Amino acid sequence: MSKDLPQQPQESEEVDLGQLFKMIGNIFEKFFAFIGRLLNKLFLSFVWFIFFVKKHILKIIIAAIIGFAFGYFKEIKGEPIYKSTTVIKQNYDTGENLYRAIDYYNELIAERDSITLGAVLGISSSKASSLITLGVESVITENDKLKNFDSYTKGLDSVVAATVTFEEFVKNSKEFQYPVQRIIIKAKEKNVFGTVISNIVEKIEATEYFQTEQKKDLEELNRLQKSIQASLEASQELQSVYKRVLETPTNEKKSLGTQTSITIDNKDDRKVTKEFELYNNDVALRRELVAIQRKKEDKQFIIEVVSSQENQGTIDNSKQFLGKRLNVKIYYMLILMILISVVLLALHFIKFLEKYKSEVIS
Repeated sequence: MSKDLPQQPQESEEVDLGQLFKMIGNIFEKFFAFIGRLLNKLFLSFVWFIFFVKKHILKIIIAAIIGFAFGYFKEIKGEPIYKSTTVIKQNYDTGENLYRAIDYYNELIAERDSITLGAVLGISSSKASSLITLGVESVITENDKLKNFDSYTKGLDSVVAATVTFEEFVKNSKEFQYPVQRIIIKAKEKNVFGTVISNIVEKIEATEYFQTEQKKDLEELNRLQKSIQASLEASQELQSVYKRVLETPTNEKKSLGTQTSITIDNKDDRKVTKEFELYNNDVALRRELVAIQRKKEDKQFIIEVVSSQENQGTIDNSKQFLGKRLNVKIYYMLILMILISVVLLALHFIKFLEKYKSEVIS
């Protein structure tokens, strides 16, 4: 009897394992059954959609033809819309001001306040009323973003830099922070873009803060330039003295006594080293002067116009659809096709509900 007692827990464990496997099997069975029902429903929906399109294909085609014809008529007979793009480079952090200004102008356009808009942009109210919309977007490639990310992480502590990912960096970056921006203007008149762009740029450049920053930067660069020029002149003077000493005969050097404070080692390699060091120093100073001059030229303008169509706006026959620009004919064709499809689906759904109307009421 005592020998049979230890066998009872083993049998209990076998029963528990059997129940566990059975439960796992039931879970998988229900899961695959759910997947099967889902696939079946999707297949039936696809088949229903195919038959729906087959049944109403003629109506959808007619709607597409009407939409295309309407777009063509609007393109030929409608009032033309002109578009102009201008690429600018910001030498100061003017991006936020630029974006806010564009938003303000669009608000005035939406309110149809052409008088205020014309006064702000320095154009007549009639030309201001022709403006349809203004937009601004950054001009930057993925490679430029990677370069910015690399430069940003190099300025961080190695431990902190390891926690920053490229995706987080791009997500936290603002569009107005990028130096190159594209301003897009749409209007009903063709000869309005140049004045508008010029006044937008001038108003931002007239901001006292940016003018003060520009003045401080230019003064600092001028002081640095003068300091380097003085160092370069001193270096050149030292080179001329050194050259005269090298060219002085040995007996004359002895006669000079203590009048010459420069000691020259007679070894050829030492001479070459001294001359080479002075030459490299001059080259480095001249490079700094070139870099400073370039910075001064950049700082001369708060905002630079890189490229602009000015008054040569082009006719824009495109419309935005799901984030893409489409020709006006294709746009209206798709819109009418979608509209007729929605109407037919709504009618089909109403008929479907009518079948169960009596059951619901009863």
